[in-house]
Amino acid sequence: MRAAAWPLGGVSLVLAVVGGWLAVRNGAPAGEVTYLPAVVACAVVGALIVARRAGNPVGPLLLLSGGSFALLECCGQLAVTTGSAALAWPQTWLWVPANLGLALVPAYFPDRRPPRWAVGVVAGLAGLAAVTAALRPGGNDQVRPRAPANPLGVGGVSGVASVAEMAFTVAIALAFVAGAAAVALRMRESGEGPGRQQARWLGYTCGIVAIVVLVRLVTGLSDARPDRVWPVEGMAWDVVGGLSIALVPAGIGVAILRHRLFDIDFLISRTAAFVMLSAAVAGAYVLVVGALGASSVLAAVAGALVFGALRQWVQRRVNLLVYGERDDPYTVLARLGERLAAVPDPGAILATSTSTVREALQLSYVGIEVDAGPLYELGARPADPVTLPLVAGGEPVGALRLGPRPGEAALGPRDLRLLADLARHIGVAVQAVRYSAALQRSREQLVIAREEERRRLRRDLHDGLGPTLAGLTMRAEAAQEVGPEQARRLLEEIVTDAQTAVADVRRLVDGLRPPALDTLGLAGALRAHLGQQPAGSPRVRLDAPAGLDGLPAATEVAAYRIAVEALANARRHAGAKTVQLRLVLDEDRLSVVVSDDGHGTTVAREGGVGMHSMRERAAELGGELVVESGVGGTSVTARLPR
Repeated sequence: MRAAAWPLGGVSLVLAVVGGWLAVRNGAPAGEVTYLPAVVACAVVGALIVARRAGNPVGPLLLLSGGSFALLECCGQLAVTTGSAALAWPQTWLWVPANLGLALVPAYFPDRRPPRWAVGVVAGLAGLAAVTAALRPGGNDQVRPRAPANPLGVGGVSGVASVAEMAFTVAIALAFVAGAAAVALRMRESGEGPGRQQARWLGYTCGIVAIVVLVRLVTGLSDARPDRVWPVEGMAWDVVGGLSIALVPAGIGVAILRHRLFDIDFLISRTAAFVMLSAAVAGAYVLVVGALGASSVLAAVAGALVFGALRQWVQRRVNLLVYGERDDPYTVLARLGERLAAVPDPGAILATSTSTVREALQLSYVGIEVDAGPLYELGARPADPVTLPLVAGGEPVGALRLGPRPGEAALGPRDLRLLADLARHIGVAVQAVRYSAALQRSREQLVIAREEERRRLRRDLHDGLGPTLAGLTMRAEAAQEVGPEQARRLLEEIVTDAQTAVADVRRLVDGLRPPALDTLGLAGALRAHLGQQPAGSPRVRLDAPAGLDGLPAATEVAAYRIAVEALANARRHAGAKTVQLRLVLDEDRLSVVVSDDGHGTTVAREGGVGMHSMRERAAELGGELVVESGVGGTSVTARLPR
């Protein structure tokens, strides 16, 4: 069947074209041939479905219907042209399979299987109707404008043929209604799954046909001919009606083959908006002109004014429905600012920004990425989203990733201009989120460092000073109960242990803050440290300005520790002969610069414990550490706030 799909579809297309051409040549009314676009659509869509979904019965049904209608029209017009009754005979019975195929489409749509007994009954009645119609004597009312007699007519079959035709007509009507009801029920029960989307495609195309019929009916009822309902003089109506019916098989094909590529909800909303706009404008114009008089100049002016105002109002509502608030950027920016100002938790800023942007422009996807990682997103992320940078203070802080509206392929220039303005405001908000996160991490690190320091002090006091003091107590008690000689020996041991305890206490105090900073100041403490350098160390030249006494204690400790560690690195790893240590005092910061004339191996150890410790000490105070290395040596610069 798949191999024959395109040949059958092509033959049906050719037959429809030939039949239409002959009908025009034979002088047939326009209404007699405007159904041919729907016939062609049935044939083409049926061939597509058979070729790509060989197991789907909707394809063969559409192909059967389209081919039967095309052959029916072509044979009938050939009979009119040649006067051959034999060529007119296929029209006597081809209407049966043509209508049978269309009637069963809803029952099988999109891939259902109705009860076999019901299909068998309808098919049996179709066979009976086709046979009796083919043998019915008399003229053939399917052929226009002349009706030759049936060359195979058999007397006495007319009554049976009429009954069979009536039974078949009722059967296919019931089958069509039952199939449509099943489609509607499946649409209701399938939630938002593929079945519902497929049913919407069929409902959408049928809805367009219903709108065309309704408009044509209203036009017929409102003209000056009360004796008829439908407008008679109107080839345009026949063409529009035929083309609208052709949309039904096209919608069936999209629903079965490609429904995932198009957003039917977006298409329905746009169509509804267009219909609402047209109906509102036309109705207002008719009311104004009818109330003031068709011949009045005032009526024309009032109608034009109402038309323009109503059109603008409806157009704004349509744009709001389809494009969101793209045309009112101030409202969007103001709402974003209000919502961000009302957010109590900095962590909710990203969620608020994302939802506001998506709601304002009706986008399919909005995501905010910070530090190269998605933090918050709404909607299904497209394969190639539009990316706008988020910048705050001249520094990139993240990216705003966007997907177009459902049913659109890309964002337009007006959308991008508004999104660029939003991105600037969101960038500032993202920067606040980053600062908040960094502050939280700093707090956590401070708590961890404090607890680690407390644990170290506790361990040192418990394991070092505690046993020493306990031993002193025991020896003092023992000295009270022994003779003078033994007491003197115990007192000597007590003195030794007391000196050890004092040394432990001094070591603990020095670990908290170098005592030389309190007695000598930063420059003096560094000079004292340089005086204790081991033999073979490189020569160090210290350059320190006056006025270092007013530095905060934290800055003094950080500068001292960084300088000592940098000097140790230069001594151990740089192979330097001379080292220069400079302290530079600016208005708002203190710079500690340690440069050597070595071979630059310090940079190779940036990941070492010493380099990591220096960076942490600078960062804790809000400063920075810069390491530069080359052929002429290595320079370590720490910039600390005053």
